[in-house]
Amino acid sequence: MASTASPAAPVIKGGVAPLRAGQGYSFWLRRLHSLTGIVPVGAFLFEHILISNSTALSGPDAYARQVSFLGNLPLVFFLELFGIWLPIAYHGLYGFYIWFEGDSNTAQYPWTGNWMYTLQRWTGALAFVYIVWHTWTMRFAGTDLHENPAASFGKVAAEVHSPWLLAFYIVGLLAASWHFAYGSWLFAAKWGIISGEKAQRRFLRLCMAFFVLLAVVGLASLYAFRARFPEAPRAGTTLVDSTQRHNPGKLVR
Repeated sequence: MASTASPAAPVIKGGVAPLRAGQGYSFWLRRLHSLTGIVPVGAFLFEHILISNSTALSGPDAYARQVSFLGNLPLVFFLELFGIWLPIAYHGLYGFYIWFEGDSNTAQYPWTGNWMYTLQRWTGALAFVYIVWHTWTMRFAGTDLHENPAASFGKVAAEVHSPWLLAFYIVGLLAASWHFAYGSWLFAAKWGIISGEKAQRRFLRLCMAFFVLLAVVGLASLYAFRARFPEAPRAGTTLVDSTQRHNPGKLVR
């Protein structure tokens, strides 16, 4: 009796391999890439959005004080070099390598996981460009904010008054927030911190709520930079709030 041949299983194109043992040096490079996405890159985004930028809601004086505090940390250059710039460079550049080595298949297999994978790659690219550009303009171009923190609010306000730069800030903020939030879920799943389908679903909802929190606080900060000054201030302008104007002896350090 002839048997009916079962249909051939579809060939699924390979994507990014999960973290597992026995893959040589690439295993450790991927581990380091995954880890730097949380510490210190993710920690930097957390601090930058939820702490430093949120002080803009309290006005120029509060924002200048936060910039002054960060700029006067001991060995601040080396903290930035090894805690921000080099980890971001590694995480971003190796992330591009993983992306180009992988093969997204959302058209052939439009499953949720594939779309999330693709969105994570694109938001990572946008966030990398945004962070590099923002770091360059804020730290190395124009007024040195470590030397003149009182000009920090005006420097950001002058940029977000440009419609194109404001759009760039919004896109970069949303991309960085999503990439970090969903990347936190990927990190916990890949490293076995959160196991089990039900636990992973719950943690994913928590990460999505965290994305909303980052986005709302970040967008509110951008609004504060524009709302307090209807017209764009000149670059390098020292801005102080009403509290300091009525207390001239209270200097911003």
